[in-house]
Amino acid sequence: MSTSAAPPIDRQRIRELIKREERVLNERTGRSAEMFKRANRSLSGGVASSYQLRDPWPIYLERGDGPVVWDVDGNQMWDFHNGFGSMVQGHAHPVIGKAIQERYAKGTHFAAPTEDAIAVGEELARRWGLPQWRYTNSGSESTMDAIRIARAFTGRDTVMKIFGSYHGHHDTVMVSIGVEYDKIGEPDDLASLPYGAGIPQATVDMTVAVPFNDVGAMERRLEKLIAQDRKPACVIMEAAMMNLGVVLPEDGYLQAVRDLTAKHGIVLIFDEVKTGLCIAAGGATEKWGVTPDMVTLAKALGAGLPMGAIGGTEEVMSVVKNGSVYQVGTYNGNPLGVAATRASLIEVLTPDAYAHLDALNDRIVGACDMVIQKYGLPGYAVGVGSKGCVTFSPTKITDYASFKANQDAELSDLAWLFNMNRGIFMTPGREEEWTLSVTHSEEAVDAYVEVFDELASDLMS
Repeated sequence: MSTSAAPPIDRQRIRELIKREERVLNERTGRSAEMFKRANRSLSGGVASSYQLRDPWPIYLERGDGPVVWDVDGNQMWDFHNGFGSMVQGHAHPVIGKAIQERYAKGTHFAAPTEDAIAVGEELARRWGLPQWRYTNSGSESTMDAIRIARAFTGRDTVMKIFGSYHGHHDTVMVSIGVEYDKIGEPDDLASLPYGAGIPQATVDMTVAVPFNDVGAMERRLEKLIAQDRKPACVIMEAAMMNLGVVLPEDGYLQAVRDLTAKHGIVLIFDEVKTGLCIAAGGATEKWGVTPDMVTLAKALGAGLPMGAIGGTEEVMSVVKNGSVYQVGTYNGNPLGVAATRASLIEVLTPDAYAHLDALNDRIVGACDMVIQKYGLPGYAVGVGSKGCVTFSPTKITDYASFKANQDAELSDLAWLFNMNRGIFMTPGREEEWTLSVTHSEEAVDAYVEVFDELASDLMS
C-alpha cells in the first residue's frame, strides 16, 4: 500500500460527473422509485433500517446467486456489497441451502438447545482460541451482551471505545462515531458525543473514546480515568477499523493494547462482527496473533441468517456460567441459524476458500493501485482477506481524525455511482468497503477494476 502524491482534482469536474451519474442511475431504477413510494405508506422512511436509505430512493433488490445480484428493475450486478459484509459465502450457496432445507424439515425453532449449537461452539473455540461461547442474533446484541459481561466481571461501569468505530445500535456504543471534525476534541481528550437522538446523556458520559493506532493516547486517557476512580470495565474495539473504509493496525499496536489492558485488569473485547470469518478463519485474532479476553461475531457467521456469538475466556465468562449475568434471547442458538453456521464453517469457509479470497484481494488491490498510479489519483488501495477499498486520500488514514480531515467524500460518492451504473453493486458512503465472497472470480474483480479505470479516465480527462 502506498499513497499517491497527486495534483488537486478539478472539483467542478467531480460535481459534473456526479450529476451525470445520478441522472443515469435514477433513469435505470424506476421500479425502485415506485417501490419506495409504496413502502413509505407502511415502513417508516420506506426501509427496514436507516442504513438502507438513499436519496432520492434506495435500490431494492430482488434476488442473488453466488457473486451476482439483480435489482427490481432487472439490473444485474456483481455483488461487492454482500449484505454489508455478511455474505462471504456468496448468495444461495448450495451447501448452506441443503443444511437449511434438512433442518427445516426437522423443525426450525424450539427455544431449546440442539447438537448443532454444540458443534458450532466447538469450531469457534478452535478457531479463536477462546473456550467459552454464547449465541445472539445480531452484532448489536453481541456487543451489548459482551459489555454487560465485562461490567459484571469487573464490577465497573465505564466503557472505552475507539473514536469513529461502530459497534451496533445500543446506547452504550452509539457514542463518538460520526461527527464533524471540529467537534471531536484533542487526541488525549476526545469528546463523548451521541450518535443521533434518543441516547441518554448519562449513558454517553459513561463511554470514553480514544484514537485508533495510538496506544500512548489510550494510556494517558486511562491514567486520567483511574485518577478519577473511573477505571473502565472494558475496551471494545475493532482490530482493524472497518467503517472508515479499511484502516489496518500499525505494527505492534494491538499487542501494546493487549499489554496495557492486561496490566490494568481491563477486559479487552475485539469486535469482530465485520472481520470475523471474513479476513481469516479465526478473524483478526488469528490474522494478527493477538488474543483478546472476549470476541463478538455476527454478519458472516450465519451465512445469511441472523446469527451472532460471543466468545471469551473461562474467567470472564464465569459470570455467565454462574448465573450472575442473564445472557438470554428466545432465538439464541436457533436451530436454523446454527445449522447454516455449522455447514458454513465446516464445508464452505475452508482453508482453500481463504486462499482463494486472499488471492482475489491481492489481485484487486494491486490492480486498483496500478490505476491510481496510471492516472495520478490521490489515494491508495488497501485490503485484507475478503475486505478492501480504495481510499481517496493524499495521506495514509490511521484513525478517525485523519479520515475526516483527508478522505474525499465527493470522490467516494462518485465512485459509488460509477459502480452502480456499470454492474458493480457496492456499499454506499465514504465509510464502507468491498466484501468478496468465496464465489467471486477473477472475472468479477477484473470487472470492478475496469469500472475504476473508467472512472479515473473520465475524471482526469
